[in-house]
Amino acid sequence: MEAAARSCGRDPQTIALVAVSKTWPAQRVREAAAAGQRAFGENYVQEALAKMERLSDLDLEWHFVGRLQGNKAGAVAAHFDWVHSIDRLEIAQRLSRARPPERGPLEVCIEVNVSGEASKGGVAPEAAAGLARSLAALPGLRLRGLMAIPEPAADAPRASASFRRLRELRDRIAHDGYRLDTLSMGMSDDFEAAILEGATLVRVGSAIFGPRAAAARVQEQ
Repeated sequence: MEAAARSCGRDPQTIALVAVSKTWPAQRVREAAAAGQRAFGENYVQEALAKMERLSDLDLEWHFVGRLQGNKAGAVAAHFDWVHSIDRLEIAQRLSRARPPERGPLEVCIEVNVSGEASKGGVAPEAAAGLARSLAALPGLRLRGLMAIPEPAADAPRASASFRRLRELRDRIAHDGYRLDTLSMGMSDDFEAAILEGATLVRVGSAIFGPRAAAARVQEQ
């Protein structure tokens, strides 16, 4: 991450790492925390809540990075610090109503389907500005920026193009008066390209913890 940032003249301190710990047991999260990692990403609510309980002695920051079902919004609002994957106003409204005031605003990003894949969540790029206007008015939420999971690219230029589209969209929405300081983009295979295009949060799982098959084996032990 530092090398990618310096290669394009960016300050590495402006880019944060979210270690995606989904499917990995709490002990692996504890080991990563001992190495200095603080922010962790989870996709599955019940799995995440169990880890939070086991790791309650640590000062960790929890990011929900998966597709959020409406019936899980209350638990996410109560226990997570960030939600990266809002693509429907209904979900945002549920999070807003359920956020405990004593926890302060829930930091949120709008997920954008920059590749137009039918199998993926995310709002269409042309609808992102309208959703941003609605989100910004909801109490208990703080709109921070945009997130995307582009389709896998065969080469670096294609990967960069998807990340560039998200950055340009963020800039256009910010131009309307919204203070959007976050671009959540880039994973294990493409985080360098994302950093070159302006990522401020990268979500890395397998490059830190190993392949998902290994996670299953660890869970069985």
